[in-house]
Amino acid sequence: MSIHANLESLAWESQFFGLSTARLNFSSGSTALTVADLDKYALVQAKVASQQTAIIDGLSALGFSFVEGEIDLLLSIGSEDIHPEQALLSAKKEDIPVLKAVAARVFTASRFRIPWYQPDDSGRFYAVWVEKAVLGTFDHECLLLNDEHDQIVGFVTLRDLGNREARIGLLAAVPGNHHQGIGTKLMSAAQQWCQNHQIQRLRVATQISNTTALRLYTRRGALIESTAYWLYRGRNDSI
Repeated sequence: MSIHANLESLAWESQFFGLSTARLNFSSGSTALTVADLDKYALVQAKVASQQTAIIDGLSALGFSFVEGEIDLLLSIGSEDIHPEQALLSAKKEDIPVLKAVAARVFTASRFRIPWYQPDDSGRFYAVWVEKAVLGTFDHECLLLNDEHDQIVGFVTLRDLGNREARIGLLAAVPGNHHQGIGTKLMSAAQQWCQNHQIQRLRVATQISNTTALRLYTRRGALIESTAYWLYRGRNDSI
């Protein structure tokens, strides 16, 4: 099967990782991909709906390999009083060093993994993500959960998508603070933030392998909307 798609150069990722990177945008009106097209980049990414098995097979024939599965969930935000355990606390610039260090430790297992990326690339990527959330330059908000000593024990980032929708970007407990219901408290804070901003639908994506996150989101009432696979092709991948 021929794969019809455009190659979108990912300038920021290429610079950040030091790896010329592109992503496939599938379109029946595009010309069929060739090996020469793909070889222009050190890495080409593809995100394919899990039911599109013919495309997955076609990409495999072009040298793409499975990287990770992704589940996208949707949580409807009601008008009920959520009763968060503390007032919503927004991260400030002075919190950035701590948050970056936590993100670099926590988010080590992601699609930014070996053999396509360096061992510390995933942590570096998500450290920048949380910094941008605090500054409001990618996600729009970073909410904190602090303990009785005013130490950060967890955080969640949120992005307003418009049309009364928002998306959780990152949600994490600080290592050493697990099994304390921190995830549930962070979800309550995220839902309260949505209510405060008249947001009716909260989206969140996670890896298929992250069963802890899946249990958290579904317990809060989130429903699975879609599933997809990430596939990569490196310039030296065999065909």
